[in-house]
Amino acid sequence: MNADRHLTLFHAPHSRSTGTLMLLEELGADYELRILNLKTGEQHEPAYLAVNPMGKVPALKHGEAVVTEQVAIYLYLADLYPEAGLGPPIGDALRGPYLRWLAFYGCSFEPALIDRAQQREAPPRQMSPYGDYETVLKTLTDQLSRGPYLLGEKFSAADVLWGTALDWTVKFGLVPALPAIQAYIDRANAREATVKVRALDAELAAAQG
Repeated sequence: MNADRHLTLFHAPHSRSTGTLMLLEELGADYELRILNLKTGEQHEPAYLAVNPMGKVPALKHGEAVVTEQVAIYLYLADLYPEAGLGPPIGDALRGPYLRWLAFYGCSFEPALIDRAQQREAPPRQMSPYGDYETVLKTLTDQLSRGPYLLGEKFSAADVLWGTALDWTVKFGLVPALPAIQAYIDRANAREATVKVRALDAELAAAQG
């Protein structure tokens, strides 16, 4: 691992990179921001495509290493700053559940959500990566009812990801504001890092018009 833990986050306000910025704040990480304007299509210009050919944010640069994809970034950051305690280490009994809920987000929740948003029927069960939307939602809410966080009493990087995701999906009516979900969102939104980053995002978005 690079002993120099300085990071560069390619960020656009009010996008998926907002959660990564919150995680950097939670970790007390040493980072700088490179701001992209999605409204002008800056993410599709050659300079940024050289960083992430997919033209998406977030993207993270650490030395010569470039990390993309939300779940990979969250895992990388929590492991890079282990002293923050936001990623259970290998050998910890919570490591498996932690990995499970990070992977569940990308492998089940987002595909189910996109199909729901597009008003598409789920694929046949034997071909579906998530089964059906109702099962995904019940699996999540059952877990949230067991404790304040996905790992029970322990707050982790997975909660940063899920807190931001549920906040916007509930606001857009893609996920119902069930009591367990709303209480979870409220806890996430009350965190100091979340409040700080949301204020910064508002400033950045205003500057971009």
